[in-house]
Amino acid sequence: MNRTSQTLALAASSLLLLLCGCGQKDDAAQTRADNGSATAGAANAAGGAGGLSGAAQAQAFYAEHPEFFHFKTVADIPADLRWEDGAGLPEVGSPNAKKGGTLNTWMQDFPRTLRTVGPDSNGSFRRWILDDVTLGYAHRHPNVTELREDGFYYLPALADRWALDRENRTVYIHLNPAARWNDGQPITTDDALFSFFFYRSPHIRAPWYNNFYGTKYAGITRFDAHTFALHFHELRPDIYSLALGLSPTPTHFYAEFGEDFTERYQWRVAPTTGPYTIARDSDIAKGRSITLTRVKDWWARDQKHFRYRFNADRIRISVIRDSAKAFEAFRKGDLDTYGLGLAEDWYDKLPDTAPEVAKGYIQKIKFYNDTPRPTYGLWMNQATPLLANRDIRLGVQHATNWQLVIDKFSRGDWSRMQTTADGYGDFTHPTLRARGYDIAAALAHFAAAGFTRRGPDGILVNDQGQRLSIQLTTGYEHFKDMLTILQEEAIKAGLDLRIEILDGTAAWKKAQEKKHEILFAAFNVGAEMFPRYWETYHSVNAYDAPFTADGQPNPARKPKPQTNNLLSIARPEIDAMIEAYDRSDDLGEMRRLAHRLEEALYDDASFSPGFVTPFIRSGAWRWLRIPEDGNVKIANSFEGSHLFWIEPELKKETLDARKSGKTFPPAIRVFEQYRKP
Repeated sequence: MNRTSQTLALAASSLLLLLCGCGQKDDAAQTRADNGSATAGAANAAGGAGGLSGAAQAQAFYAEHPEFFHFKTVADIPADLRWEDGAGLPEVGSPNAKKGGTLNTWMQDFPRTLRTVGPDSNGSFRRWILDDVTLGYAHRHPNVTELREDGFYYLPALADRWALDRENRTVYIHLNPAARWNDGQPITTDDALFSFFFYRSPHIRAPWYNNFYGTKYAGITRFDAHTFALHFHELRPDIYSLALGLSPTPTHFYAEFGEDFTERYQWRVAPTTGPYTIARDSDIAKGRSITLTRVKDWWARDQKHFRYRFNADRIRISVIRDSAKAFEAFRKGDLDTYGLGLAEDWYDKLPDTAPEVAKGYIQKIKFYNDTPRPTYGLWMNQATPLLANRDIRLGVQHATNWQLVIDKFSRGDWSRMQTTADGYGDFTHPTLRARGYDIAAALAHFAAAGFTRRGPDGILVNDQGQRLSIQLTTGYEHFKDMLTILQEEAIKAGLDLRIEILDGTAAWKKAQEKKHEILFAAFNVGAEMFPRYWETYHSVNAYDAPFTADGQPNPARKPKPQTNNLLSIARPEIDAMIEAYDRSDDLGEMRRLAHRLEEALYDDASFSPGFVTPFIRSGAWRWLRIPEDGNVKIANSFEGSHLFWIEPELKKETLDARKSGKTFPPAIRVFEQYRKP
């Protein structure tokens, strides 16, 4: 299930790497729950910065900022609030779901940290411990997607009720008293307050979170252990998303919080609001695998909307660096599922006539979703010499043959992405169209930048003999053949695209350090009401000091690392529109600003829109079961909603049948209930 609180994390830094994994685990080890308790006790004694525990530092921070942190009693809560609890919403998941079994999956590279915030924390593994599994205060319903006056429809999670005071721009939240961290500690309003200390601290080295928690909210009020309120500067149309989409932070875990946070907590397993944890030290095999265990007494295991989800007892994620090897592991039955998004995988490697499919051992699943689309495309870094020239960027736009990629690589299954914000309804620009492949136009722009003659290899050179050669980096090994198509077509326009394929973590690290020239990647976007622009296109995320006092580009500026502005775009007029967009409480004004922003980004030409995939395609062994309707409307992966379950008796039956030659009816399942014409 894609919930709003996930999108806060995803928008912060997460590139959609579309990676997964499988692995082994040694059962003979001391549990991390025991280790965690001992560590926490020592930490509370030792303290963090200046000898103060994280909780003590937070209390001091609250005292320093009385304008933001308020402390009242329940008698101060307005008596006329209209509380909501999402009781009438349809339940998520299938009542046929069963608990048990182990999901074997894979990831392409091992995480560089177990932190979910700060440097190197945004790899493909994070979704298994944060994005897809943790609970916020309330979740947007993943199938009821209509808008009402107060935005989306929400179902209860950590909170059992909530209310909006429109006049005072305040959302009141009451926590379910039964809510617990998955280490058993109670979740209280103190953890809600602690988030606004933790995520505003420079110690986490995460500018996006610093800005988000420091500017989006006007304050927080504690009433009692289970009731608090969040205050806002404006009555934003997405005010419920901003409030209910948050999650608390475990105060007790960060007793040693301080300047060395990123190193001290590099490999510590934080308690979360979700059902899975790394239970034993032996569940981490560095460089090879990580195994997650479902917490048996997780407080929400019997709660509506969660009782039919998170069914696997264990999730074993192994590192398989080569997708071809991962596919073979899947065909052998070592992996339970494998993404078949690429046409080659769906039509050639695992056709409907493949023995495993024809005999009914492996099911093929195609699910059409309805959600904002990941931004697959070329991200051009203006902080590099060649790409600082707009004519070079325009030339790259016209030298990139996305239509051939769609026709040849996807076999027509994809469509062209037109803007940076496709899939947002009337917030998506209605008439803007991405530039097409045009050799003459590309040559004209390259000539305007001084590249006027071709060398012996067909690549353009300028008067200084410099070749028009740009490195194109990606962390998607499975797209290498697609990039070869782009490379070959670019040569026709005199452009040398030097393809660099790294593992996902290394590619993301390079991009975060702004050391790329062009990056082929996609930001995963949440199913939000409208697109975000600040984190990706505002100049404050591009350079340390983007402009001089008179508003001109600062010649001494340096690219700012650890932000999502991968284009290094810094334009005052774009900044002004973004700031107005973020302040606005009027949907009409925001819509107009979104369209103007898309026009400005089109004019800047730093992002070359790639393609849109309107479906999820996967292969899954017969013992992996899914609900009758396939998935949720806003799903962005097969596993992400955790609606699947494992039937051990079917696994035994299938493996025995494979040995004996027994067959079952083929299962090629296509879910089109959310397909758009």
